[in-house]
Amino acid sequence: MAQFDSRSMVEAAAATLGTTATPAGPHRLASAAEAAAAEPVAPAMSPIVLAGAVRMIELALVALIGTAIYAAYVVPMEGVSWHYFGAIAAVSVLTMLAFQIADIYQVQAFRGHEKQYFRLASAWSVVFLLVIGGSFFAKIGVEFSRVWLGSFYVVGLVALLVFRRMLFIMVRRWTQEGRLNRRTAIVGGGAAGEQLIEAVKAERDTDVRILGVFDDRADDRSPTHVAGERKLGTVDDLVEFARRTRVDLVIFTLPITAEGRILAMLKKLWVLPVDIRLSAHSNKLRFRPRSYSYLGSVPVLDVFDRPITDWDVVMKYLFDKIIGSLALLALSPLMLATAIAIRLDSKGPIFFKQRRHGFNNDEIEVYKFRSLYTEMTDHAVQKSVTKDDPRVTRVGRFIRKTSIDELPQLFNVVFKGTLSLVGPRPHAVNQKVENRQFDEAVDGYFARHRVKPGITGWAQINGWRGELTDADKIKGRVEHDLYYIENWSLLFDLEILLKTPRSLLKSENAY
Repeated sequence: MAQFDSRSMVEAAAATLGTTATPAGPHRLASAAEAAAAEPVAPAMSPIVLAGAVRMIELALVALIGTAIYAAYVVPMEGVSWHYFGAIAAVSVLTMLAFQIADIYQVQAFRGHEKQYFRLASAWSVVFLLVIGGSFFAKIGVEFSRVWLGSFYVVGLVALLVFRRMLFIMVRRWTQEGRLNRRTAIVGGGAAGEQLIEAVKAERDTDVRILGVFDDRADDRSPTHVAGERKLGTVDDLVEFARRTRVDLVIFTLPITAEGRILAMLKKLWVLPVDIRLSAHSNKLRFRPRSYSYLGSVPVLDVFDRPITDWDVVMKYLFDKIIGSLALLALSPLMLATAIAIRLDSKGPIFFKQRRHGFNNDEIEVYKFRSLYTEMTDHAVQKSVTKDDPRVTRVGRFIRKTSIDELPQLFNVVFKGTLSLVGPRPHAVNQKVENRQFDEAVDGYFARHRVKPGITGWAQINGWRGELTDADKIKGRVEHDLYYIENWSLLFDLEILLKTPRSLLKSENAY
C-alpha cells in the first residue's frame, strides 16, 4: 500500500498554504447535513475483530466437541488416554487453517452465501481425511476409537453449520444496524465523483455506505446531487459533520495532479479519527497493483489511517480496564486518606468535576479531587492555577504537586470509559493561553483528539506538565501527543505508565 507520511504532508501544506486549522466554535451545517448527522447511528464493529472472534470460537467449539465425545464414550470404556488430546488439538488447529484456506473467515462469507456452507463441509472433510491418512501411515490408527472419530466428524459438522447459521442471523442484523458498514464521505463532485460513486455502488457485496458529497466548489462543476448522492456541504462542513456523527472513511475524488487543493483539504481533515483515501478509479496515472488498497475492486491510495483500530482497540480497552481496576484497588487507601484530608481542610465537596475535550472533540466530564476553595472554584478555567495561587487549599497544594488530585480519573477509565490510562491529557473546554483558544494558538491542535485522552501521557513524562503560560508550552505538548499517536503500541503505553511515578518527582512546574 502507498502510505504517505501524515506529518510531512500536513507540514508541507502549512508551509505552502499558510492556512490555519478549523476553529472550534459553533459551525452551522446545511439542513441536509443536519438531518444526516441527526440520524441514529449504532457503534461500529470491526470486521477484523469479528473474523478473529469467529476463529477463536470455532477453534474452541471443535475442541469442546472432540473432548465431550471422548469423555462420554471413550473414557468409560478405555480410561484416560492422552493421545486423544493430541488428536483433538490437531483437528482443531487444522480446522482453523482449512477454513482460512477456504476463505470463509470473511464478513462477506458470514452474510450467508450458500457456498460458505459447502466450503465449510469440504474443508471439514479434508481435515478428517488428513487425520485418518496421517494415523494410517503412522500406524497408530488402531489407537483411536472409530466410533469417536465418526461421531466427532458428524457432530462437529452439524455444530459448525448451526453456528454459521446463527452467525449469519447476527451479522445480517448488525449489517442492517450499520455496525459493519464503513460510513463514507466523498470529497469532490463532478464527473470524477460520479464515476467513483457508481463504481462503489456496482460492487455486489460492499461494506461502504456513502453518506453524501462534500465539495468546496459552488459552480456547475459541483451539482447538488452526484450519482444520486446529496451534496452536504464543504470540507469545513465535513469536519463538523464528522464530529456530530460517525464517519469511518473519507475518499477524495480529486485528481492526483490537484496537489494544492488536496493538501489544503487534508490540512483541515487530518484532525479527524477517520481513514482517508485518494480515489485511483479515474486517475490516468497508474501504479503497480500492490500500491493500491481496494474497496471491493475499486482501487484507492492510502493517505491517512485512523490511529488505534481493530485488535489494537481491544488490547487497549483490556489494558485500561484490567490495569485501571488493579490501580484503583491498590490506590484506594491513598484516595480514602486524601478524601478525609480534603474534608477536614476546607468545606465543600471532595470531588471536582470539569468539562474537557475527549475523543473526536466530544465534551466529557472528568473527575478530580477538589484542590481549590469551594467559593473560588473555576469550572470554566478562566484563569489557570499559578505558583502560590491563593485559591489553592493547603491539602490542594500538596495533591496538585504530587498529581494525587488526578487519581479519581481512574473512575473515568474503569467505569465510564471516557479516558484511557495513557493518552494525550484532556484540556478544559474553552481553556485559553495568551487570550487565545488552544486551537487558535497551535496549528493542528485538534489532531491530538484522534484518540481517547489519558490520565498520563508521553508529554507528561517528558516534562510537559503544569501551568500553561504561553503558546510554546501548548505546542510542546501537542508535538509529544502527536508523536505518541503515530507511534502507539501497548508496550509504549506500558513504558509511559512505568515512567510516570518518576516523572512526578520533577514537580517544579506543578502548582
